[in-house]
Amino acid sequence: MVSLDYIAHKVLTYIPYVLVLIDMRYEGVKCGRDGGSVDNHMEMGKKLLAAGQLADALSHFHAAVDGDPKNYMAYYRRATVFLAMGKSKSALPDLSRVIELKPDFTSARLQRGNLLLKQGRLDEAEGDFKRVLKSNPSDKEEKEAQSQLTKSDEIQRLVAQARSSYDSQDYVTAAAQLDTIIETCVWDVTSREMRAECFIQMGEMGKAISDLKAASKLKNDNTQAFYKLSTIYYHLGDHEMSLNEVRECLKLDPDHKQCYGHYKQVKKLHKQIQSAEELMQEERYEDAVSKYEAVMKTEPNVHHFTLLAKERICHALAQGQQGSRAIQVCGEVLQSNPENVNVLKDRAEAYIQEEQYEEAIKDYETAGKHSENDRQIKEGLERAQRLLKQSQKRDYYKILGVKRTAQKKEIIKAYRKLAQQWHPDNFQDPEEKKKAEKKFIDIAQAKEVLTDPEMRTKFDHGEDPMDPESQQGHHHHQHFHGGFQGFQGFNPFGSGPFNFKFNFN
Repeated sequence: MVSLDYIAHKVLTYIPYVLVLIDMRYEGVKCGRDGGSVDNHMEMGKKLLAAGQLADALSHFHAAVDGDPKNYMAYYRRATVFLAMGKSKSALPDLSRVIELKPDFTSARLQRGNLLLKQGRLDEAEGDFKRVLKSNPSDKEEKEAQSQLTKSDEIQRLVAQARSSYDSQDYVTAAAQLDTIIETCVWDVTSREMRAECFIQMGEMGKAISDLKAASKLKNDNTQAFYKLSTIYYHLGDHEMSLNEVRECLKLDPDHKQCYGHYKQVKKLHKQIQSAEELMQEERYEDAVSKYEAVMKTEPNVHHFTLLAKERICHALAQGQQGSRAIQVCGEVLQSNPENVNVLKDRAEAYIQEEQYEEAIKDYETAGKHSENDRQIKEGLERAQRLLKQSQKRDYYKILGVKRTAQKKEIIKAYRKLAQQWHPDNFQDPEEKKKAEKKFIDIAQAKEVLTDPEMRTKFDHGEDPMDPESQQGHHHHQHFHGGFQGFQGFNPFGSGPFNFKFNFN
């Protein structure tokens, strides 16, 4: 009978061999499973790519590359997806890896040559096209490689010509030559940056911005492109975009001297303008004017900021009932930009405040030519026309000798002074007494209209609350018309709404 000790000894003897066999079996299964997995990922990736499901296809090709780092087709398929997604930067390393693993793969080399050509890496592109031509390509590949090689040669000559034109400061010619280069080399950062500089010299800032934005995306850590974008926006008077671009520069390099110095200037200006606009919202117009004057001191050399500040000062003065000052500042802006609709509207309002109604009408009409559907212009013009017509009749402000911006206290003070002066009891001569009576009634009417908020608002909009025609049938306060004797039985010197008894202390 076999003892337990013997059995234990035999088991312990064979366990290492069993474990080795298990390990070998596991590794075999694992290898088989991974090999099948790579094939599955490749097959699924191809199907998804054909169906246009690029993101899902890319996931499978990622897995295939991870499963077999030496599978050149996995890299090639993944590069194909990257290209379909417009990610040429990611496709290029994969194509290079394909060529490294399989140097005679002409399709990959041809595709890499095309990418290098688009990037403006002409010498490298030509190297790929020449290698394709030497590697027994198909007729189609040979034709494409030869065509691209010829194109690359032409672009090499154009690059030299564009550089020569640029160095000679012939920016128009250089820009035209660079146009042709960039039609083929669409991802060429150097050509785009040079063309942007040409556009800057030509004063075509919009086109320069377009090229620099492209350059900032095509080249990693392109701090100089962001700096130039920021300075262009700054000189165009767009402080917000300038601040955005210089911040992008500092994200890439917080110690960038040019960007940091420019950032401090833009930030200061931006803060002042924001503060001024907040004061406008709070209707603190005089403080807003002071803040915009500070803007002009912070940046006296950029014309756009001077114009912006003056435009907003013009608005603040008009809103703050500073008509005379507003007219002057608005006029300075309109000398540089005669079609500025906002300034024309503000100056028109200032003219109304100064009772220069004909000038207000002219400004509203000019503004209307450049902004036909502006309701504010239409209403302002109608108001100015009514006020002009009204001014040719009876003006209650002039009767009391006060400004249109006068407070109720000023109006009552002026009324009392004039009522005392023109009281009919002060006159003995019948003609003078009659004249005084009419004047006295006008003074009383003026006081009633201008101290009643509702009636004053109507009058300020060109409607006379005391005029039956203006009221169009309304009888409010019609007792003043037709002379003071016997009009509807009303005697302004007796009882009724007006009882003129004065205490002048």
